[in-house]
Amino acid sequence: MTADTDRRQALLQAAEAARYAPSVHNTQPWTWTVYPDRLELNAAVERQLTVQDPDAHMLLLSCGTALHHAQIALDAAGWQYRVHRPAGTPLAVIYPERHVGAHLEALRRFEQLRVRHTDRRTVNDSPLPAAALDTLVAAAESAGARLHVLRRDQIIDLAVIVEHAQQTESSDERLRRETAEWVGGDRAEGSGIPAANLPAEPPLTTVAERDFGTAGTLPAGAGHDAGATYAVLYGTGDEPVDWLRAGEALNALWLETTEHGATVLPLSGPTEVPYTRSELRRIIGGVGEPYLVVRLGMLDPVHHGPASTPRLPVDQVIEERD
Repeated sequence: MTADTDRRQALLQAAEAARYAPSVHNTQPWTWTVYPDRLELNAAVERQLTVQDPDAHMLLLSCGTALHHAQIALDAAGWQYRVHRPAGTPLAVIYPERHVGAHLEALRRFEQLRVRHTDRRTVNDSPLPAAALDTLVAAAESAGARLHVLRRDQIIDLAVIVEHAQQTESSDERLRRETAEWVGGDRAEGSGIPAANLPAEPPLTTVAERDFGTAGTLPAGAGHDAGATYAVLYGTGDEPVDWLRAGEALNALWLETTEHGATVLPLSGPTEVPYTRSELRRIIGGVGEPYLVVRLGMLDPVHHGPASTPRLPVDQVIEERD
């Protein structure tokens, strides 16, 4: 193979790996264009949740997780690269510069891409070890955001904020209809959240999970969230590129969490409602813009979790050009 062929193949593999990134309601709102010398990321606005996410914050955050997936794949393939994030279209461009060979750590991190998934079951009573939590905070910071770990007394405040956001969104008939388009059933078309990935009944937790308006088939689990750690992912900016970087940070801490045998459950409702987002800003002391709440915890190792959510066909998300 020539160097150009090797580069193009690495870019294709990176775009393929990015198909497995997490996204809001598994909408997978991204497209990739593979050129001989670069990989371009664009938003698939037709898969935006226009009622729930009118400002495209969750769309951008989702695209950020895909961008981070692609970078992990290039790391594992042994490529040095630079990432350009223009303030517009495309959202990001990755330029491979030279092949240097992969390190063991990069290969291990790449393996977590397919292991990582969203699990809405309750966590067990074993708290996340302090040393592991420190690595998650560092992972988020290394990717361009920050993680504010909530104190126990702040979790009650969070529970009230989440409940208020849920009540606000549940009262919107347009939002309920939009959610129903993406949630439930077997999702044979390759996007959305299947019933098999939704709890059969609301988990008994202090901080409520999102009410999707339909029951699934996944046992919720016998635990509570007493052993859970809640944190707010935040940053200093509120521009589109900041939300993109927030998605990269979310994915970085998610992969680190997976490596520790733990789980991440994103809670986006509190940042989707202006009032509750301002309350989150208050909780973190007004030091930044909140992007997302995450629940971190340990799952029961005896019971297997749900299968990974489906993925769109390659030809709907990846295009090759000369």
